Amino acid sequence: MGYRVAVIGATGNVGREMLNILEELNFPVDKMHALASRKSRGIEVAWGDRTIKCEDIDTFDFKTVDLVLMSAGGDVSRAWSEKIGKQGPIVIDNSSAFRKDPDVPLIVPEVNPDAIKLVTKKNIVANPNCSTAQLVVALKPLHDAAKIKRAVVSTYQSVSGAGKEGMDELWNQTKAIYGLGDATPKKFPKQIAFNVIPYIGSFLDDGYTDEEAKMWDETHKMLDPAIKLTVTCVRVPVFVGHSESINLEFDRPISPEEARAILRDAPGVQVIDKQEHDGYITPVDAAGEHAVYVSRIRKDHTVENGLNIWVVSDNLRKGAALNAVQIAQLLDETGMLKSATGFRTLTV
Repeated sequence: MGYRVAVIGATGNVGREMLNILEELNFPVDKMHALASRKSRGIEVAWGDRTIKCEDIDTFDFKTVDLVLMSAGGDVSRAWSEKIGKQGPIVIDNSSAFRKDPDVPLIVPEVNPDAIKLVTKKNIVANPNCSTAQLVVALKPLHDAAKIKRAVVSTYQSVSGAGKEGMDELWNQTKAIYGLGDATPKKFPKQIAFNVIPYIGSFLDDGYTDEEAKMWDETHKMLDPAIKLTVTCVRVPVFVGHSESINLEFDRPISPEEARAILRDAPGVQVIDKQEHDGYITPVDAAGEHAVYVSRIRKDHTVENGLNIWVVSDNLRKGAALNAVQIAQLLDETGMLKSATGFRTLTV
């Protein structure tokens, strides 16, 4: 028996990936709905070997579906997710709107699957920030083996993290620099082509950005609030794939050899770590793949019990769409997701 599923934001990068991955992973779908704003009504998106037309979110009857994958931004999620949840479907929300809500589980299935039990409070599950998702997949098995005391993270985040507009801006600026157009920044605060920008999101009072704060807030919620974590988020001229340079300090000695062995056995992780020219992963290598890749595992000689690692993943997949579908699988496996004959309506 399959489920009745709706994808909100189906015309965006992540929404399209959600549709692709639901098909790739053979998630049991009896009926699929693609939803978007009124201006996108009628636009066709691919679903399996056919296309379906986008429906208007404002007029859609959510009592007719069991599961909603939400990827239309925080404002849309704040306006709709709780209303949808009260009508019966479970909402898997890709935005930051509910990540800090104590009544909403924030989940990466390889890290904290037991938190799925909290879904009954609001019928909402939050998907973490794309950079956090790959970070905690890599940190979880190491933290289980030797407690992480402190982590220093520098991200190298692709333009697809800013949506189609970000990808278009990199493409257009790259052409413009060779005399074929206007290179004036529109989506990003500075030129992104052939440049890096040490700023993502909005500045907070302490000088950090909200993108950086998301990473430590979400890591603390999913993994361990005792980990001291400091972050610098950087936008780089890469289309797809986020990279992270991570410095870790543990409460006991852990060698690179032990860390490699631990990570090789960890769910969702692939270790590519040889001291040769092709012995590490780049964003180009990770694009289109499901895994979180770990390379450059080495001892940090400046601190006691320290390691440095390099982590790369496709941000549209594990950082967003894949993780959302894996949450849907977790809901199915645990019996939390009700089929068409038995969905529940929350009482308020």
